Amino acid sequence: MRLGNAVRARLFRLLYARRFGSFGRGTLVVAPIAVEGAERIHLGSEVYVAHQTCLAAQPHTGSAECRLEIGDGSRIGRFNHFYATRRIVLGAKVLTANNVYISDNLHGYRDPETAILDQAVEQVGDVEIGDGSWLGHNVCVLGARIGRHCVVGANAVVTRDLPDYSVAVGAPAVVIRRYDTASSTWRRTRPDGAFLEPDAPERDPA
Repeated sequence: MRLGNAVRARLFRLLYARRFGSFGRGTLVVAPIAVEGAERIHLGSEVYVAHQTCLAAQPHTGSAECRLEIGDGSRIGRFNHFYATRRIVLGAKVLTANNVYISDNLHGYRDPETAILDQAVEQVGDVEIGDGSWLGHNVCVLGARIGRHCVVGANAVVTRDLPDYSVAVGAPAVVIRRYDTASSTWRRTRPDGAFLEPDAPERDPA
């Protein structure tokens, strides 16, 4: 299996890398299910994109600039789906599990007399995923920013920004832990983000 993936990734690079906005050294994309707007997609160096992922950057909302960027050393799981209509940027060494969905747009639904299929795509917020963050299995990120070194638990739906060094779970996702620089520990938080007291040191932020 690994040998087959390596062969497919190198064949993809040979045939398609020049079509991308940028395709970094050592980057491997294994048998994607779809690539749309490759000229607007920028992959850093040593990026790995597992098989059956969709990478898309199409200005369906009329944005003057449309960009999907994945930073150096990031690892993208199987069956991920990234769709930018304006801007999605993943930082360096971001890790995603399988079935992660990231989008900066939504299907319009405001007209109750018109099928959603026939309504315009609506732009929401730009998406940024900070360096070193990890998105768990089935996570959805919709028009939100996630800080550096964050953990987003399985099945979470992120619709609001998450601060650096935080752990978030749920749908919609809420922060349940943050890193406390004063005590050098991961501490539980209230819904408003304040630390709970007292709180025993946590060994594993996940």
